[in-house]
Amino acid sequence: MAKILCIETSASALSVCLAEDGRILADRVCAEPRQQAALTAPLVKEVLDAAGVTVKDCDAVCVSAGPGSYTGLRVGASTAKGLAFGAGIPLLAVGTLDVLVQGAGCPVGTGHDDGPSFIVPMLDARRMEVYTAVYTPDGKRITPVEAHVVTADSFAAQRARGKVLFVGDGALKCKEVLGGDGLFVDAQPLARNMVPLAFEAFQAGKFEDVAYFEPFYLKDFVATVSKKQLW
Repeated sequence: MAKILCIETSASALSVCLAEDGRILADRVCAEPRQQAALTAPLVKEVLDAAGVTVKDCDAVCVSAGPGSYTGLRVGASTAKGLAFGAGIPLLAVGTLDVLVQGAGCPVGTGHDDGPSFIVPMLDARRMEVYTAVYTPDGKRITPVEAHVVTADSFAAQRARGKVLFVGDGALKCKEVLGGDGLFVDAQPLARNMVPLAFEAFQAGKFEDVAYFEPFYLKDFVATVSKKQLW
């Protein structure tokens, strides 16, 4: 029996859950935006306390690896690496877009005429840009993960071939640009949806190097200078 602690910090919401052989033992979500730096560690402790275990009772720690918020990914990775190193347990990582697709109810539409032909997760990357890729209804990614500026012609090939499910915190902002052509679901990647992916990685022995693991940022961090006059 394997206990895996899952940590999701890549987007606006923060979530942590503990699962044993795919069954969730404790699950917490902080919906208040951008609280990763302040609340990730306390939320981990809350989940472990709720399940009556410590990190050393876990068999692995899994982190959502990105793409997503630079700061959120840094916090999640450093927290997961610290926990794994301190407890002497393996580190796992799963793609954030995979987590969004899992949360969409994947597999969906398979064998049903009214189901989507494609799933397109969209993580908000500011303005009209999203982190995205194209997936089949059974959750297989068929295009590279990219930072994509959405236009009226985006995903035209998929939209021409059938119904497309756009899911994520970047989906609704793109609805008007895409002409409302498709299904649009506002959603966050959540730790509870990492569980099947984490156990699959654990069983396959896909462990990360705790010392050298880095999140998948996709885009370089760009620092900005505040316009406020300090002196």
